[in-house]
Amino acid sequence: MSIAFTRPVSPRIADCELTHLSRSPIDPDRAAAQHAAYERALRASGLEVCRLPELQEHADAVFVEDTAILLDDHAIVTRPGAPTRRSEVESTARALAGRFTVHRLKRGTLDGGDVLRIGRTIYVGQSRRTDCAGIVALANAAAPLGYEVVAVPHDRCLHLKTGATFVGPDDAGRPTVLINPDWIDPSVFEDVALIPNHPLEPFAANALRAGDRLIYPAAYPRTAERLRTAGFAVEEVDISELEKAEAGLTCMSLISDET
Repeated sequence: MSIAFTRPVSPRIADCELTHLSRSPIDPDRAAAQHAAYERALRASGLEVCRLPELQEHADAVFVEDTAILLDDHAIVTRPGAPTRRSEVESTARALAGRFTVHRLKRGTLDGGDVLRIGRTIYVGQSRRTDCAGIVALANAAAPLGYEVVAVPHDRCLHLKTGATFVGPDDAGRPTVLINPDWIDPSVFEDVALIPNHPLEPFAANALRAGDRLIYPAAYPRTAERLRTAGFAVEEVDISELEKAEAGLTCMSLISDET
């Protein structure tokens, strides 16, 4: 059974780091309720949900994806680009140590939200949160595990997965990526089918593959229809309060296929 590792919403989420969004009021209780609904959607998709320890003083702690990368039975603990998030990784490392062989990046900065894995290829966004040294460090850690790293420079969105996410195979069996081509250069992906977001929904390229379906933000119905037309099963969830913290669906969990 696949496992989704999550972390509770901090009561200080309103103090979160922001890069491309203006700050607006965030209701922590509403954000927590939406996060609980997100966890229910993960369970309904057949995943086991394993909550990591709460970090009340860390405003961005719910975005657990940024703190580790899961590759088979290995976990690579990252070095987040925002200094305020660096101390989150120790909690993640301790929680994963019982299930995975844990590795640590020791140079540069790297957010897990900039990491998009398709098969044995890892696309890594070079962004304000992930630098060249971090990408090289990940490449060195991933190569012995059988993975190739491809750098993807971008500067128009927070993370690579803000603008491009893997949504599964198409009818011909090709891996398929949902992409905002205004934010992420489509040419970086080879032998991949692409579904562009609806142009009126620029933040709509972040979808979470869970089991045989996609969990998807309810705010983007036009792009959801594109996904359904392409043959994907889509379950929509409301994460509007969390999106004020520059959240995407993928950033709130670490997904492992290990049993």
